[in-house]
Amino acid sequence: MSTPATNTEASETHGHGDISTGVAGGDSNASATRITPGNALRPEDIALEVRTGLAKPSGDVAEYALRLGDDALILAQRLGHWISRAPELEEDVALGNIALDQLGHARSFLTYAGGALGENGTPQSEDDLAYFRREHEFRSAHLFEQPNGDFAATIARQFVVSYYQFELYRRLTGSTDATLAAIAAKAVKEVDYHRDHSAQWVLRLAGGTDESRKRMIHGLKLMWPYVGELFEDDALVTRLAEAGAAVVPSSIREDFDRLTGEVFAEAELEVPDVPSAPGGGRQGKHSEHLGYILAEMQVLAREHPGANW
Repeated sequence: MSTPATNTEASETHGHGDISTGVAGGDSNASATRITPGNALRPEDIALEVRTGLAKPSGDVAEYALRLGDDALILAQRLGHWISRAPELEEDVALGNIALDQLGHARSFLTYAGGALGENGTPQSEDDLAYFRREHEFRSAHLFEQPNGDFAATIARQFVVSYYQFELYRRLTGSTDATLAAIAAKAVKEVDYHRDHSAQWVLRLAGGTDESRKRMIHGLKLMWPYVGELFEDDALVTRLAEAGAAVVPSSIREDFDRLTGEVFAEAELEVPDVPSAPGGGRQGKHSEHLGYILAEMQVLAREHPGANW
């Protein structure tokens, strides 16, 4: 089995090193099918390509993009709750910016997914997919749905997410699907910041007061049961990876464990020894928390379906 990961050896990074994913001076209005990875690619560009038929995802690619888009969408909603509630003003800004980055990823992935998920040949928009699906139609993994808890629990969730997304997007820049590759090339640069931000907070909380360390340990124990689901393979990703379009989740677990383990070692923390929680989010079987998030997101859109959201 070949995956995009086999083509990334030359660009593999260690620790928090930067990666080269493109060239400067790209045209933000360029075609997604011609764009150099790393250049700006807006959701509006993807929507135009979908409408004009220049970008047409297969059913499998659309389902894969939906998974990644739903992960980012739900996390953005969770992180947005910290604006005006973070422990310091700078964190209001930082978490708000991370939420906006995730929302941007969601918009791109959902716009692309909508190109194959509409009826009668009409693409679904990002808003259609964000606001007008039912709970069982979402494909987010359970980790992204978990409540914020206290600040340490949110940092624990973000720590896991950012290290997972970085390894995923880094490999996805080599996708044979040009649009997925271009979305990932932009996203990975942003997620590299998210990764550093969360790691610094893990170190700060673990090395702070007895209370902050206790909360950091507790936050990791709350989130760690949901880590395993992120790395589960299934028939969809296996088919796409064989075609070079997707990344087999299990293939990134080793690097995830190694790099998070380095942070744990520096923070003098142990990897939580907790049982894995049942998954199923990729198949539409969600935790009890998702319904509340969707209600917050969708109530106004459903009450005013003609509004320009």
